[in-house]
Amino acid sequence: MKAKLKRMHSPDIDLQNHWPKDPTNFGFLLQAMIGPDDSEGEESFDIEVCTPEWLREQYSPNEILMGRHLLIVFDYDLDRIKNYISNYCERCQGESWSEVSIKLSRIGRWEFEDYSSS
Repeated sequence: MKAKLKRMHSPDIDLQNHWPKDPTNFGFLLQAMIGPDDSEGEESFDIEVCTPEWLREQYSPNEILMGRHLLIVFDYDLDRIKNYISNYCERCQGESWSEVSIKLSRIGRWEFEDYSSS
């Protein structure tokens, strides 16, 4: 089984029409909707897309930040961001969707990441 980026969405910006005031200083939540490449269905993987300058503004120099679920870019290029995520998805393969989704959760917070059926 292999993953496929089906679409992208952001609750923070209009992906089709947005251009940041400073393309070297921005951050926004990107929801990558990813599913198996051979069937319908998709699940959300939340990725904070940001620049190093945005991180400097958001966090104190005294803080330590773990980079999980961050995609750090140096300028705004939505096509390049989409291609990066799509290529990452294509490299995520496994025997089951559960196995694939664990690999995908390295780039974005899977909507079922902390889900427990009990």
